[in-house]
Amino acid sequence: MAGGGKVDAFVTDLSSQAQIRRLAGELLSALPRIDVLINNAGGYWNTRHTTADGIEHTFALNHLSPFLLTNLLLERLQLGGSARVITVSSNAQALGRINFNDLQGEHSYSGGTAYNQSKLANLLFTYELARRLQGTSVTANVLHPGIVSTGFGAEDPGRARRLPVPLLRPFMLTADQGAKTTTHLASAPDLTDVNGRFFARRRPRRSSNPSYDQATASQLWKVSGEMTGLTPAG
Repeated sequence: MAGGGKVDAFVTDLSSQAQIRRLAGELLSALPRIDVLINNAGGYWNTRHTTADGIEHTFALNHLSPFLLTNLLLERLQLGGSARVITVSSNAQALGRINFNDLQGEHSYSGGTAYNQSKLANLLFTYELARRLQGTSVTANVLHPGIVSTGFGAEDPGRARRLPVPLLRPFMLTADQGAKTTTHLASAPDLTDVNGRFFARRRPRRSSNPSYDQATASQLWKVSGEMTGLTPAG
C-alpha cells in the first residue's frame, strides 16, 4: 500500500442483519477510533428476492444495511473527534418514491422501482442523520458516483438493463474515476464541516424535491429502526 499503511479486511454479508451486527462488533473491538465510514454496498435485482431476515433484498442491502451499520458505529465515530459518514446513492434517487404502503414490493414489484426507492432512501437517511448530528463533530453526506463500468446488477439485470449496457460501456467511468467523489468527500480538508449535502462530480448538487421531505425522512427512520430492531415496533 502506498505510504506503508496497514489494511485489515473484514468480510460480511451486508444483507444479513446478524452479519452486520457481527461486523460492527468486530470493528468496535479492533478500531479504537473511526474517522470515516463509507456506505458503498448496493445491488439491483430485476426479480424479487428476500434476505435471511425475510426482507426484500434491494431495500435490505441498499438502505437498511447502511442505516443499521452507521447507527451501530455512531458512538465510536463521535469519540474520534472530526469524523465523516459518506453514503453512496445514485441519480436514480430522482425517480424514487417511498411507498410506505408497499415498502418491500410485496404487492407489486419492479426492480427499477425498488432500486430507485432505495436510492432515495439513502438521501432521506443521510439528511435525517445530518440533522441528528448537528452540534457534534460528525458529518453525513451522500453522493452520486456517476455511471461506472462494473459488474453491478449483472446477477439479475432484466432485459431493460441488460441490452443497453454493452453499448454504453465505452462511455462509462472506470472504477477509479467512479471513486473520485467518494474519496473527495472522505479526505478533502475543506469539507470538514459540510453536513447534509448531496454531491456529484465532487461538487454539491441539489437532489430531488422528495429527498428534502423531513416528514418522510422521519417516518422512514422510525420504520427502519423497527425493521432493524434498533427501536421497538409500535
